[in-house]
Amino acid sequence: MSKEQKDKLTYMIYCITMFGERYELQPKQAFSYLKRFGGLAFIDECYAAEHLLSLEDAVADMSVICHRNGGGLI
Repeated sequence: MSKEQKDKLTYMIYCITMFGERYELQPKQAFSYLKRFGGLAFIDECYAAEHLLSLEDAVADMSVICHRNGGGLI
């Protein structure tokens, strides 16, 4: 695994954890929600821009994406 892939994976783990904390979800629940409603795909596809923002901004962006895709958390 390259350094870039490790950095991206670490960032995604932080985002999942922060998302879970924000919505009082266990990490597994946060992962499942984000996967189901497109938050993980978004953070994966937009990593180049998102990792330059704060984790709070990334969590907010994932929340918006998930809400647009039918998620109930906002």
